[in-house]
Amino acid sequence: MSEENTTPEVVVEETVTESAPVAEATKEVEVPKEFAAIIDAVEKMSVLELNALVKVIEAKWGVSAAAVAVAGPAASDAEEKSTFDVILESDGGNKIPVMKVVKELLGLGLKEAKDVVEALPATLKEGVKAAEAEDLKAKIEEAGGKVSLK
Repeated sequence: MSEENTTPEVVVEETVTESAPVAEATKEVEVPKEFAAIIDAVEKMSVLELNALVKVIEAKWGVSAAAVAVAGPAASDAEEKSTFDVILESDGGNKIPVMKVVKELLGLGLKEAKDVVEALPATLKEGVKAAEAEDLKAKIEEAGGKVSLK
């Protein structure tokens, strides 16, 4: 059984009336001669006419009058990401100590840990939180391996 919205919709109509021009502080800008006629025409338009003009320009040339957001300095990937993939890049020539740490951290058997360490690069864990990823990285690097977080 589906529920229907039985509330009547209220339609509010607004009428736009032109009021006396509001005195605004305008910035004096030197207008080149070739644009003077255009600027004069725009200055004489009402807000509704300006809105219509903007819509025509957007449609004609496929542009947008929306404000462009300016990005601040780019943050590092570590600050933006909340989860990481822990990837074993190298055993650093210390295969056995790295195998022992991988076995312990991932709860694998000796054979499985050996297979992981020999199949480099190997993804050890996916989608782990930053703190856990850093902990895994520190323990493997302590054993001599090289780990990257992506």
